[in-house]
Amino acid sequence: MMQINLNRRKLLKTSGALTVWFSLPDAIKAQESHSYRGPSPAQLDSFIRIDSQNQVEIFFGKMDMGQGVNIAIAQMVADELDAPLENINVIMGDTLLTVNQGGGSGSTGIELGSKPIVQAAAEARRFIINHAARRFGLLPQQILLRDGMAVSALDVNQSLSYGELLLNGYFDIKLNWNGVYGNGLDVSSLAIPKTSDQYSVVGSSFQRPEIANIVYGNFKFITEVKIPGMWHARIVRPPHAGAEIIEIDIDSISDIANTELIRQGNFLAVIAPKEWHAIKALNALQVNWTEPRDLFPEQDELYEYIQNAIVARRSSGGAREPDVEPDESGFNNAIQYATNVITASYEFPYQSHASMGPACAVCDVRDDNIILYTATQKPHYAAQGVARLLGYDEDQVRAIWVAGPGSYGRNDSGDCALDAALISKLSGRPIRLQGMRHDGTQWDPKAPASVHQATAGFNLNGEVIAFKFLSKGFSAGDIESNESNPQHSYAGMQTGLAIDHTPRFLNPSDRYDFPNEVRYWETILPPLDRASPLRTSHLRDPLGPQIHFASECFIDEMAYAVSQDPIAFRLRYLNEERDRGVLISVSERYAWQPRVAASQIQQNSNLVSGRGVAYTRRNNTVVAVICEVDINLTSGRIYPRKFVIASDQGLIINPLWLRRTIEGNILHGISRSLLEEVSFSSQHVTSNDWLSYRTINIDLCPEEIDIILLNNVDLPPYGAGEPSIRAVTPAIANAVFDAIGVRLRRAPFTPERVLDALAQT
Repeated sequence: MMQINLNRRKLLKTSGALTVWFSLPDAIKAQESHSYRGPSPAQLDSFIRIDSQNQVEIFFGKMDMGQGVNIAIAQMVADELDAPLENINVIMGDTLLTVNQGGGSGSTGIELGSKPIVQAAAEARRFIINHAARRFGLLPQQILLRDGMAVSALDVNQSLSYGELLLNGYFDIKLNWNGVYGNGLDVSSLAIPKTSDQYSVVGSSFQRPEIANIVYGNFKFITEVKIPGMWHARIVRPPHAGAEIIEIDIDSISDIANTELIRQGNFLAVIAPKEWHAIKALNALQVNWTEPRDLFPEQDELYEYIQNAIVARRSSGGAREPDVEPDESGFNNAIQYATNVITASYEFPYQSHASMGPACAVCDVRDDNIILYTATQKPHYAAQGVARLLGYDEDQVRAIWVAGPGSYGRNDSGDCALDAALISKLSGRPIRLQGMRHDGTQWDPKAPASVHQATAGFNLNGEVIAFKFLSKGFSAGDIESNESNPQHSYAGMQTGLAIDHTPRFLNPSDRYDFPNEVRYWETILPPLDRASPLRTSHLRDPLGPQIHFASECFIDEMAYAVSQDPIAFRLRYLNEERDRGVLISVSERYAWQPRVAASQIQQNSNLVSGRGVAYTRRNNTVVAVICEVDINLTSGRIYPRKFVIASDQGLIINPLWLRRTIEGNILHGISRSLLEEVSFSSQHVTSNDWLSYRTINIDLCPEEIDIILLNNVDLPPYGAGEPSIRAVTPAIANAVFDAIGVRLRRAPFTPERVLDALAQT
């Protein structure tokens, strides 16, 4: 059979952009390429192509998780090229077609992901102008670009489309690449991108192009991917944490047609040509496992366990920075002179991604190459992980991102990709692996549980003279945020790969200017270091909600300790204009009335109300939130009624999807604040469905979300996918205090905890 060595240019010439969801283009179905080497970031053609029909294809090395990053990128390119927005198609998350820009990660889709795209579009614009000038015999400054056409400024009848100028659709222009893959990838060239005052498309609201297909049921998700000859697989999970296989009764599934067993070490799966047969085999298979051991603390002892655990790493630096030992000397000296000292401790639970559906992946491992369809938000890293797990070169693996259930961090999709690849390799068949509901909630990597302790000292004038904040918890890097290292995967752990634990935590990211301040964090080792259902990793805004729950609640406690209004107190210690700006904006919109003590519960009142505020930063985005709650004193139920949010994320690209992104943050934050908590025993996770792991329902959705978008046109566009979620939990908690005069220092704020707190007053 003839061997075909395809690169991206050949693929696009033969088939156009890869827009199909189910299979590779017909031109290459017969024989896949030996090499799937992705495009070079040093080439303009790696980011942009214009075909003969004047259609612009943008190759974006990230993906969109529902926030509209794709339409925002298209808007930025439309402005840079003076091309019609409807002519721009953004292709995402295919490792053959796009460079590795880090995938969906850290709210960087716009802030970092757009930079090389915009620069490439600016260079394309420069090339088109110069090329048109040569064709028309004019100077470059005599060329106008309008709606995808290069037009002579001297004769408007003299014009050519971009596609006509390019002929074959390619530029063949080198870019200066910074040599970095991932979020930090960037390029430069002679071209100078436009400034915000030159934009006409950026700043306007446009709909995501896929919405109509989603509404009418034509949008294709990862669960609908089918490839010829594929079999269905299910993972056989241990019945308790740390269990190892002693013996398997193969006869227990012998009556289920065409079913096969796949095993390597303690990694165990069943496969069948029909999905129902795989499910039947999963339920029927008899496995003798080692006896259960008490590996985890009991759930009601979790925070005591964390406080008493040996510290694995201690640092006052950032999560990925070198260790910086905290210097407490200034704090210790100053606190001696404080006339008023307050302390508080806050606790935050394990939380699950609890994605709407369990993970799914389709993989075909061949002797010389691998095709992987995955819903992970980081397909380039999934391809690397598969290659390393199976001993292939990275160029032999092509990962194609297909939308799946939302993740916002490393959910079960990452493990599913590597699991499917291993099953395909061991079975010699194309494999479609889909989890069951319990796989998604019991076995996904969790957000780490943590405790936070804060101390502040004041002088006689009520001024802060010392401040300390300490976080201690399980590491957010127990399982890495991407799948490139198979040691951080379920398949790798169950097949005996070495353990590679990464200590990672953070400090609060506010800009308060307190004297004699010290902040640091400590991580502890996991209670089970291999294939644990309590593995910890990134969940939306990694570590942000728990850290800022504690820090912003404590700021409120500090304000009330010296009889100051919470907003006035914050403004007193904030010096930067943008930080002050969001607080001032949100307080004016809400018509905040200063208050220096909690509300008094009215006698014979069953429903009380309160309001609370929180402010925070995430990278370059600044957010302030005011929340208004009602509390039923009989049931203990908290009802968030109203949110007012001021968000300064620099230049706004698409107001519609920015607002919807912030709304999504608020709803997710409410869910995590009031309901979400992983339940577990000493032997396994007991959260396995929507009853044992509760998420938000319509009864807890606020009646009003009022969003103030501060459009800072002199700044670059920053990220909005995560910043506002970290202010939700403290705003709710501070509103509860305002309503009932009781501090809730353990999340989630369940009715039982509210009633317990009231009973202690």
